[in-house]
Amino acid sequence: QVHLVESGGALVQPGGSLRLSCVASGFTLDYYAIGWFRQAPGKEREGVSCIMISDGSTSYADSVKGRFTISVDKNKNTVYLQMDSLKPEDTAVYHCATTFGVVGPMCSESGDYSGQGTQVTVSS
Repeated sequence: QVHLVESGGALVQPGGSLRLSCVASGFTLDYYAIGWFRQAPGKEREGVSCIMISDGSTSYADSVKGRFTISVDKNKNTVYLQMDSLKPEDTAVYHCATTFGVVGPMCSESGDYSGQGTQVTVSS
């Protein structure tokens, strides 16, 4: 069975940290670009970060640059999103998906594989 499964979402106070995981099953990440996306209630889906698995190149939305870090563990077939200095506006459902690439509009969902999402809530 082929799918992506996210985990790691939680309730955290402003300024706190979380690490989200995106585990791929049934296929290897090696030949893909993977992105993290988020959607808050009443808002459009936003691309957060992308990574090209083959060469490790990355991109970030301006809203998270300097606070979030995307990485991959090829041995675990897992992509991570380390989120530091969290703000209430980071509250959203985060999901991972395969993307067309990393740079600019290429960091958008390709439609190959996508997870169900994990809730991140930043609140005091």
